[in-house]
Amino acid sequence: EVQFVESGGGLVQAGGSLRLSCAISGFTFEDYAIGWFRQAPGKEREWVSCFATSDGTSYYADSVKGRFTISSDNVKKTGALQMNNLQPEDTAVYYCAVHSNDYACGPVGFTPPHNSDYWGKGTLVNVSS
Repeated sequence: EVQFVESGGGLVQAGGSLRLSCAISGFTFEDYAIGWFRQAPGKEREWVSCFATSDGTSYYADSVKGRFTISSDNVKKTGALQMNNLQPEDTAVYYCAVHSNDYACGPVGFTPPHNSDYWGKGTLVNVSS
C-alpha cells in the first residue's frame, strides 16, 4: 500500500515563502516521476511542477517558474516544493503525486497518475494579500 505524508502548507502573506514536503512509503519503483498539482476553489486542477528521478530534470508551469523549486530524494522517496514570492493566486490545495514512469514528467507537464493510490491527500496553501 502506497502512503503519503504531506506537510508544510499554511497561511502566509504575499511575498512570503513556504516549503511543502511529501514522504512516500510503499512505492517500490526505482525510476519514477514525482510532482505537484494544485486546485484553487472553483477552478480545475492544474500541474505545478515535476521531477524525473532518473536524470534529475525538473519542469515548471509558467505561472510558478522562477519562484518555485522542486526537489526529490529517490532513495528516501521524498519530495519537496520550495515556494518563494507567493502570491494570492497561488492559494490552493497542493497535491503531491508519483508516477511509476518518469517519462510522465516533461516540458509539457506531468501526466496525472491514474491510480488514486499515487496521490497525496493535499495540503492547503493560503496566501493573503
